[in-house]
Amino acid sequence: MKTIVILTGAGISAESGIKTFRDSDGLWEQYRIENVATYEAWQRNQALVMDFYNQRRKQLMDVKPNAAHFALARLEEKYNVQIITQNVDDLHERAGSKNILHLHGELKKVRSSIDSSLIYELKGWELKKGDLCEKGSQLRPHIVWFGEEVPQIVPAAELSAKADIFIVIGTSLNVYPAAGLLNYVSAQHPKYIIDPNALNNYYISNLTIIKEKAGIAVSELVEELLKD
Repeated sequence: MKTIVILTGAGISAESGIKTFRDSDGLWEQYRIENVATYEAWQRNQALVMDFYNQRRKQLMDVKPNAAHFALARLEEKYNVQIITQNVDDLHERAGSKNILHLHGELKKVRSSIDSSLIYELKGWELKKGDLCEKGSQLRPHIVWFGEEVPQIVPAAELSAKADIFIVIGTSLNVYPAAGLLNYVSAQHPKYIIDPNALNNYYISNLTIIKEKAGIAVSELVEELLKD
């Protein structure tokens, strides 16, 4: 059974109604990065950071997976599918995909402020001041903030190196280290980038660029792959 490794970014979730950070009407228009998505922000104003992620969790409860998410789940009928996502939502899981590696954390989880190995499922959408881990520290969002290490990047690189087919969906490949995962894929294996804003200056062999939204292009590509 061939292995398909898929890297997904904000673009795939945007079609479900989740605001992206970098678009003109995205979340960064309302918040400054340094005020809500850094460890320094957490130290400075925990209430603001908690509210930012509480509102994102609340929004997540009102959205559903889209055609692209469901199409990727169908690939498991014929392939060993491994999804590496930069997204912190759970739309891949809700669409039925089984193997998902979250590079930047998970919105519906929280973790200890003093021991990153203590991770918990959050009941409901609201994290409050005074919600403590078993060691007595305030729980924080289970999110990789700007300036923090990406602990899952090594497993992601190992998965990418095993890909017979590698598909990038909904990301401009401007954010590292995730953008570098393409470099781990064998030169002889096919690669796809699906994004309406994809550039044409990727100097990568066996690469097909599809400048289309995920909901349309992913479904079409999955149909082709299932026929092979």
